[in-house]
Amino acid sequence: MFDLSGVSEPVSTVLDARVLDAVRDQLTRAIESPSGLDDAGKVDAISALEKLGCVVSAAQAQLSVELDTWRREERAAQGIPAAQRGRGVAHEVARARRESPHRGQRHLGLAKVMGELPATWRAWRDGRITEWTATLIARETACLSREDRLAVDASVAGDADRLERTGLPQLVGEIQAEACRLDPASVVARRRRAEADRHVTLRPAPDTMTWLTALLPVKQGVAAFAALTRAADSARAAGDSRSKGQVMTDAMVRRIVEGDATESRGVPVSLNLVMTDLDLFGTGDEPAHLEGYGPIPAELAREVVAGACTKREQTWLRRLYCHPRTGELVSADANARRFRGSMARFIRLRDRVCRTPWCNAPVRHLDHPVPRGAEGPTSTTNAQGLCEACNYAKQAPGWRARPSPDPDGHEIETTLPTGHRYRSRPPRIVASIRHTPVLIDYVVAV
Repeated sequence: MFDLSGVSEPVSTVLDARVLDAVRDQLTRAIESPSGLDDAGKVDAISALEKLGCVVSAAQAQLSVELDTWRREERAAQGIPAAQRGRGVAHEVARARRESPHRGQRHLGLAKVMGELPATWRAWRDGRITEWTATLIARETACLSREDRLAVDASVAGDADRLERTGLPQLVGEIQAEACRLDPASVVARRRRAEADRHVTLRPAPDTMTWLTALLPVKQGVAAFAALTRAADSARAAGDSRSKGQVMTDAMVRRIVEGDATESRGVPVSLNLVMTDLDLFGTGDEPAHLEGYGPIPAELAREVVAGACTKREQTWLRRLYCHPRTGELVSADANARRFRGSMARFIRLRDRVCRTPWCNAPVRHLDHPVPRGAEGPTSTTNAQGLCEACNYAKQAPGWRARPSPDPDGHEIETTLPTGHRYRSRPPRIVASIRHTPVLIDYVVAV
């Protein structure tokens, strides 16, 4: 798919990693000192680099498709069922691109669908559009048949000059209008699939805040927002000094956590805090760790604990022990096949998020790096917290994982089918090793 007619070297030479590294080194050296370009030259260089970045991402897409095709053919020759032949390829791509497996899966899926969007692919590989623009075109045409998809592709991407000048909201609107014209039923089916994908997410925000996001059908979303708006307007009319946004937020949290007036009790909520003993009792300032969020200031952690005690909510303290040199949590072996009880709890607190590099998804599975079928023990040294996708990926043929023999902590080494190796360690539980970490189980509204 690559047009390298202006390059004397064969494609395999141009795309050799050593050649690409040499080009990168040249560019790195070039930006270590002032360019010497005039203003017009600077703008032209920025534009050329933007186009180069687009071509680079397209080249990655092409190579990802080649890797997926080769892996599937190899596994087909080995007699592996068709449903398992592509397992783990997106994770290999993600590690090579130093991004999460979810983004790697999206990149690979986009690359594979470019065969049904030839005009879009041509604009992408020519540096006229970004990977995100190509993603939007693929996403908005996903519900169409192959024939209709080709028609929309030719309509919106056939003129590369116009496509390059079109803003993303306008482009999405044009695709949706064309899709409605060609296949109205597909729009209805897409809406139903979208409603089935409703969910709630939580992610950290700056200054120890969080983004609590809900993807809802439009009717429910508008109704919920209207109810919160009415609550805010009523409170403000009664003289409440809080801003409208503050009242809406407080009302939402109160109704979810404590229940509305028709309920006799709220929903129990458990927050796990990990902090040192001196920080707990006010003589230290090491950041605490809040499960599901990340580090929070020690003062805020003490406020959480004090608030629970003031409201007579149930609070438990459990001692945890960290390695004196690395700061990682350590624990003892267990005999059970599955990670249960305190050991499972410990592994989740130790690893915090999926151990796959660049993933950072919540821990869903507690994995034996050395499987039980290969005499792998059920212990904290032969355990890692993984998200569901990463745990399934490592079960693909050719993947191997093992604990590294490191006396100063817990390290897992994963080897991919290509021979590439990646090592991961759990995060340090405290910034400096001075005190004993204490786990505070904070349960509200019990």
